[in-house]
Amino acid sequence: MKAGMKLVFAGTPEFAREALAALHAAGFQIPLVLTQPDRPAGRGMKLQASPVKQFALEHGIQVAQPHSLKLDGKYPDEAAAAKALLESVGADVMVVAAYGLILPKWTLQLPRLGCLNIHASLLPRWRGAAPIHRAIEAGDEATGITIMQMDEGLDTGDMLLIEREPIRPDDTTAVLHDRLATLGGRLIVEALELAACGGFTPQPQPAEGITYAHKIEKAEAAIDWRQPAAEIERRVRAFDPFPGSTFTLGSDTIKLWRTSVVQASGTPGEVLHVQGDTLVVACGEQALALHTLQRPGGKRVPTKDFLQNAPTGLPPHLA
Repeated sequence: MKAGMKLVFAGTPEFAREALAALHAAGFQIPLVLTQPDRPAGRGMKLQASPVKQFALEHGIQVAQPHSLKLDGKYPDEAAAAKALLESVGADVMVVAAYGLILPKWTLQLPRLGCLNIHASLLPRWRGAAPIHRAIEAGDEATGITIMQMDEGLDTGDMLLIEREPIRPDDTTAVLHDRLATLGGRLIVEALELAACGGFTPQPQPAEGITYAHKIEKAEAAIDWRQPAAEIERRVRAFDPFPGSTFTLGSDTIKLWRTSVVQASGTPGEVLHVQGDTLVVACGEQALALHTLQRPGGKRVPTKDFLQNAPTGLPPHLA
């Protein structure tokens, strides 16, 4: 049955590439991949293909990159061409993972089995754009992957498969992302194998426990030392690798990458202890030991190396 199922894959970043690789390895027919247009990236700001596009091209899969799928939107010609292409493929199902474009109603209804989304949370908690970041930031003990039948709402569709993944005390978004990407690849293969056997059992999402994972903004990077140390510690991990957590030292914006909570007190932002590899800063509740920092244009370094290269030392308070 698997070899006879034809799917279109829509996704863009590394999280989606992992799922595409799992589906390809499992032997599903994938005649077409949709991904976002190439974007400028890196110091040279050269156009770069998405991880999904790179995988597709390496494996001889046709790629389409419309700016929009809305037939009445800003790019109606691109949307119409994408619609004609999807209709010609005649896929049984579309698999969507971090695609980055809104799927209009015609897209959701086109495949025989509709569109299935790989969402990186235990729905209905953390619907929206940044579920991994927000789960760590909130101090959740676990997150997971939900395979969902897409509808016109924001991550509101019926659930097909769901699996829990513990959040470890030292998890950053980067580390947890990789575990969830692997889990998402495994679960979407299981979901499509069930579909091939007619084994779908959709379950409506619970009405209780709905939260929204709003997009991460660069402005959130600035550390507010008035917050509890535990909150700041979680945000540091949640914002690794983007946008990072920052404070001001003189005219420099310093990024903070690793911390731990310590039992100490003082005025928020007060430097309580500086010696060797130890830098402790007071917070609204308790204090933070700062372990890994980064100067503008530099690399992440242990606190000891950072302090050795601080030409004028540290002020009594950090901003």
